[in-house]
This record gives sequence, structure tokens and C-alpha cells, in this order.
Amino acid sequence: MEKLLGQELLVIASWSAWVPLNDAEVPRLPGVYLARQGAAGPVVYVGMAGERSGQGLRGRLRRYTSGKALASGLGEAVFDRALADASWLRERLVEVETGRPKRATDWGKAALAWADLHICWAVTESGEAADALEKKVLALATVDWWNRDR
Repeated sequence: MEKLLGQELLVIASWSAWVPLNDAEVPRLPGVYLARQGAAGPVVYVGMAGERSGQGLRGRLRRYTSGKALASGLGEAVFDRALADASWLRERLVEVETGRPKRATDWGKAALAWADLHICWAVTESGEAADALEKKVLALATVDWWNRDR
């Protein structure tokens, strides 16, 4: 865990190691995940997943990596920031102008690649416990969260 949050986060949960989002072998259990931008970048987002039809954290994060969660949670936060990056937008414009327009899900995947997210997670016993842990993490004042609720 990074120095800025290390002690505060270690006290409230047992976190996995950081891994790139697309390489994560996430459990099918309820819990909370943290996202940071880059392998050693700042923590920028905290999210939670309940049971989700038996898919838990894995199901929630899979929605993002599929590009199908552009309008919710982490997907929306990443997409908003990618849309504010002129270079990223120029790349999308070139695709359109050269006759290679992409579907919205492909833009979502491109935004995730741009963000270079790495994640870690903590498993909880229930969706309610995940919700409570997410609220504790969001209350940490040392982070400039991308979460819309902050």
C-alpha cells in the first residue's frame, strides 16, 4: 500500500497486492476495490460490489473491462477524464475521420487503457459490509477521489 494511505487503509481492511486491472484474478465474492492510475500512481477511486448474482468483485470489474460500464462508477469516472484529454480525443477523431469509427464499448476500453488502472481489493462477508467499508475508505481526507459521490 502506498505511503500516503498505507496505515489508514491497512487498519480498516486486508488488501490484496496491486495488479493491472486487465490482469486481475478477482474473487467472486463481495468486497471493495481501490484503483490507482499507473503502477505506482495515486489512488483515485474506491468501489464496492455485493454478491452480484454470485459474481461479486469479479462481475463488477468485468463490466468495466468489457467497456459496458461507461455511465456508472469507475467507468464513468475514467471516461470523463479521457474525454477531457485532448490527445485522447484526437486519437478518437482520427479513427472517425479515417473511416474507422468505433462503438461506445470500444471507446470505453480505450479510456481504460488510457487510465492505466491498477487495482487491489478486500473481500467482505456481505454486500452490506462492502458498502460500509467503501464509506470508511471514501471518508479518508487524504485522497482526491474520482468518485462522483465525493
